[in-house]
Amino acid sequence: MLTAKSLTKRYGALTAVDRLDLEIGRGELFGFLGPNGAGKTTTIKMLVGLLRPTSGMASVAGFDLLRQGEAAKARIGYVPDTPVLYERLTGREFLEFSGDLYHVPRATRDRRIDALLQLFDLKDRGHDFLSSYSRGMRQKISLAAALLHDPQVLFLDEPTVGLDPRSARQMKDILIDFCREGKTVFLSTHILEIAERMCTRVAIVNHGAVVAEGTLDQLRTMVRSDGQSLEQIFLQLTGGGEEDVRALLAELER
Repeated sequence: MLTAKSLTKRYGALTAVDRLDLEIGRGELFGFLGPNGAGKTTTIKMLVGLLRPTSGMASVAGFDLLRQGEAAKARIGYVPDTPVLYERLTGREFLEFSGDLYHVPRATRDRRIDALLQLFDLKDRGHDFLSSYSRGMRQKISLAAALLHDPQVLFLDEPTVGLDPRSARQMKDILIDFCREGKTVFLSTHILEIAERMCTRVAIVNHGAVVAEGTLDQLRTMVRSDGQSLEQIFLQLTGGGEEDVRALLAELER
């Protein structure tokens, strides 16, 4: 469903993403994890067609993003970490606009909008301007817009930021149901507990390169530990473990 081969992005002397390889199948909820500056958002922007790679290739649902960009993007849903919304549109108008961009037939569009507003507890706020929405509501309306055209691959960059616990649980259930339909979620998050509970597989990136990939059990085998949490594995593979924190605190106390 999603393939990247030697995907690379350079900015002058800086290599933001370094020869990244991924192969993600149908029905996977794939976690993409890494510290700040590791290249996660740059990778996502290349995979959704917003950023042209320096070299390498990527395909979505069998369509090459460079040679068949329009067909590939039609099968993608994307929610960035800070959604950009049209403040003077109502929630319903924004969803109508999103559906029209993807050429969703009007009857289908309107039926799906009603269902999505109900699903995300926004039915009573559908006629309110987006400027009045809280951050959590903005996240939910953005996800509703990304789902409206029935994408095959859904990309989410920090999707639970701004959500209360109930809404975060609701989003988790929606994503799991989405994958049960044979579709794919590509999820980037700093909340490792979410990735540990939800994801079928994860990739950990550092300095633009994948340093580990697999299920949690496979990652434990890699670091030769049976009981470590994903957070402990992440810290071990990317640095910044407990020993590093203690050393830093000792240095600050001098």
